[in-house]
Amino acid sequence: MKFYWGPHTCAIGIHILLEEIGKPYESVKMDVAGGEAGREPFKTINPKGKVPALVLADGTIMTEYGAIATWLARTNPDKALIPADPEAERRGIEVMDYAIGTLHLQGFGRLFKTANYEPQDMLHQTLKLGQTSVKEQGRAIIDEALAILDRQMASRPYVAGDAFTIGDSALFYATRWAPQEGIALPPNLAGHYKRMIARPAVTRVRRIWGEK
Repeated sequence: MKFYWGPHTCAIGIHILLEEIGKPYESVKMDVAGGEAGREPFKTINPKGKVPALVLADGTIMTEYGAIATWLARTNPDKALIPADPEAERRGIEVMDYAIGTLHLQGFGRLFKTANYEPQDMLHQTLKLGQTSVKEQGRAIIDEALAILDRQMASRPYVAGDAFTIGDSALFYATRWAPQEGIALPPNLAGHYKRMIARPAVTRVRRIWGEK
């Protein structure tokens, strides 16, 4: 397997899953901030121009966080990365989808890629005067999402229950941006973050990513 990633991206969650599984893979670091993911030769691999991307030995190309995470879990059943209990699986997927779709894309997306959410025409640029800025909108979404996720994590150490699953990789990648942006994590999420940091697989990945 060849795994494509870039600093400060959600790909760290998939990287953690690869380390948890423990099978051989090749790690390819991309200069995402410099636009490398949007140029050839990577655009041929993933026309969407983003990471993570996973390429198998037979040439199969996988993209999108949830799809890659689910495939890794299903093809490595001995790691129990998806709970056998349907209710626990539902809890984990619910947190994963919300962390990706709301906390990441709607919240932190507005902080990191503000221009993507700014009005591009003069009419809407005029109308937005006096209204909430894109970054303020993003921060409000983040605060609400963190509060919701914190309540969901009140009675369990990991997103689906007592054991690490794919949902934890997504929650971790999204919540790790909070302290980097000076945003305090509420207590239950802070506890989850500390448990994740303590995992050997996470330690190995953070070392590869150059994080302390």
